[in-house]
Amino acid sequence: MQDDVKSTPLSGIRVIDLTQFEAGTSCTETLAWLGAEVIKVEMPGRGEQGRGATTDTAGLDSPYFLLLNANKKSVTCNLKSEQGRLLLEDFIRNGDVLVENFAPGVIEKLGFDYDTVKRLNPRIVFAQIKGFAANSPYADFLAFDPIAQAAGGALSITGEADGRPLKPGSNIGDTGAGLHCAIGILAAIVQRHATGRGQRIDVTMQDAVINFGRIAYAAQYIFDRPAERCGNQSIIAGTSPSEVYPCKGGGPNDYCYVYTTRASNVHWHKLLEVIDREDLKTDERFLVAKQRAQNFREIDAIISAWTINHDKFEVMRLLGKAGVPASAVFDTQELSEDPSLNERGTFVTVDHPVRGPFKLPGFMVKMSDNQLTVKAAPLLGADNDQVYGDILGISPERLEELKKQGVV
Repeated sequence: MQDDVKSTPLSGIRVIDLTQFEAGTSCTETLAWLGAEVIKVEMPGRGEQGRGATTDTAGLDSPYFLLLNANKKSVTCNLKSEQGRLLLEDFIRNGDVLVENFAPGVIEKLGFDYDTVKRLNPRIVFAQIKGFAANSPYADFLAFDPIAQAAGGALSITGEADGRPLKPGSNIGDTGAGLHCAIGILAAIVQRHATGRGQRIDVTMQDAVINFGRIAYAAQYIFDRPAERCGNQSIIAGTSPSEVYPCKGGGPNDYCYVYTTRASNVHWHKLLEVIDREDLKTDERFLVAKQRAQNFREIDAIISAWTINHDKFEVMRLLGKAGVPASAVFDTQELSEDPSLNERGTFVTVDHPVRGPFKLPGFMVKMSDNQLTVKAAPLLGADNDQVYGDILGISPERLEELKKQGVV
């Protein structure tokens, strides 16, 4: 289906995208998937730093960049030049949202702090993502995903009880901050309908990671001490099983996670029926969740003796059909090749002008009235002519002059 200006939630919303790497780009990509016109403003010649970061082929935009910049437009503009700053001022006057995640102090040095931007366009929503808050003793420190995860407490609760802190594999510090920022932007757009004014959105990566750890703070209240690492066990209250169990095949991800609720014995009893160990229903070690938690190693041995004879998909199927919470440990390739996930649009394939077909995770929020077609991330400056001409009214001749001057 062709995109229709009325077929997406954010049709008519223009986003000036000054983001780089992941925290900011995940925010603006979310807005693009909701139908906003996202204009990515990049340095002439090299673009934002994510284009060349960890590329698999010299001279090509990295898969990292392609995964975080779908459905955007790209224009080049040297913000360190006076002419470039004037162009950005024009974009701000014609925009609804501006998003930036430069290092601390950079946007101010460029001359585009919130007060300045608000004077240029009182209706604009000005969104910033930083590692730490302005009032933090670490306000001037740089932050990338693992730094945010350490600062937000995620590392302190990840790993085995007697082991070192470990970084969770998913980038909850980066994309987590980006999604929090997108939520704030959407709310500000709605509020603007009533007030006629924009506002500043301030999101920190540290705050975002803290927000993902709410249940850890429940554990802190319950036990009156900092939440602790507990491997795959429940952080808030004991239950067993709550573990990954080895399955037939012996590969690095040939495991299935099995969990039973602490609220009753229903999952535990159904599990015992599946593995043909109903005799354990009356075993005094396992009568209630608290006792099972205290004897989790015995339970792990019992379940492992059964799971090792089945592959992880069979374990998941048998337990799932019986009403026992369980999941195979899916790796990234298994997920990206899963037919049902591809049919749903969890993964989509786009046509990149240089790389050709490129598969990426799509927009995870499915909406009946969002008819957006996912498009590949833009080549550097691909939309210069259209954006500068249609939005700012710059003639082709003037644009050519700006190119020669290194402004665009």
